[in-house]
Amino acid sequence: MVSALRTLALLLAVLTAGPAAADEAGCRLSLLLALDVSSSVDDGEYRLQKEGLVGALGDPDVRRALLDGGPVALAVYEWSGRNQSTVILGWSLIDGPDAIDRAAGIILGTPRSFNRYPTAMGYALGFGATLMTRAPACDRRVIDVSGDGITNDGFRPQQAYDHYPFDGVVVNGLAVLGSDPRVVDYYRGEVAHGPGAFVEIAEGYSDFRRAMTRKLFRELNDMIIGNLAPPGAGLRR
Repeated sequence: MVSALRTLALLLAVLTAGPAAADEAGCRLSLLLALDVSSSVDDGEYRLQKEGLVGALGDPDVRRALLDGGPVALAVYEWSGRNQSTVILGWSLIDGPDAIDRAAGIILGTPRSFNRYPTAMGYALGFGATLMTRAPACDRRVIDVSGDGITNDGFRPQQAYDHYPFDGVVVNGLAVLGSDPRVVDYYRGEVAHGPGAFVEIAEGYSDFRRAMTRKLFRELNDMIIGNLAPPGAGLRR
């Protein structure tokens, strides 16, 4: 269990991230992206991760998936140690091409929040669940966690799922190979959570854009593994 003081600190950190976007009728998905900035991610890998996410948001198939079928609420935070989770994009309603471009500009232009802390996955998930309570009311709620390692500080993901508000929230993972050989099994066995949850794999940070593009496409279209088919050349780089 997280102590009362730590829980209060977490809540205050989320509440100071700014107000959520106004609830919008027809919002189909609240999508919260979590990027790893722990000490295992060097500056070059961080740049590949950030640029990979922005590149994925610019992919034609992903842009169409964002804009077809109703608005999507998007937010992004960086995570590492117990108290090192920071919102870099507050809840933003993606309801047109300009909204995608604004979000991408904010993500790319925000400097790295931390770089010397361990991997506290449970705390990061708790932060995400609390931030999700401030999302616009949407039909689906998904947290998308990227990282290259396993928990080495604090409590584990299952304890976060037991003690934070994860009802109705699906957690998908993007496991990045290279830092820890256990990362894929860990993401599949402990991080993925909820009906239809899945894990994408990046063959190192140089492959992050491809993996994130595929992952976003699946999440935006609510695809399950058995029904996944290549949507177009744009997802087979």
